[in-house]
Amino acid sequence: MAANYRAACGCKSRKDFISKMGTEIEECDETQLWLELLIESGLIDTDIIKGLLKESGELTAIMTASKNSAIKNQSKE
Repeated sequence: MAANYRAACGCKSRKDFISKMGTEIEECDETQLWLELLIESGLIDTDIIKGLLKESGELTAIMTASKNSAIKNQSKE
C-alpha cells in the first residue's frame, strides 16, 4: 500500500493522481482480503490482525476520500 501511495504523490497531473489512487484503493482492498483470510484461517492471533484490519479500513477510507476530492476539484479547473 505504501509504495502505491508514494507513486501517487509523485504524479505530474491530477488525472494520473486519480488513476494511481484508484490502484491504491484496490491494493488496500486486497490487503483487507488477505487479513480477513488470515483471521478465518486461525493461523495467527486474531487480536493482532483485527487491529491491522481496522487500520487498513481507515486507510482505504482516507485514500477514497482523497481520490474523490481530486475528482471533484478536477471539474473546477
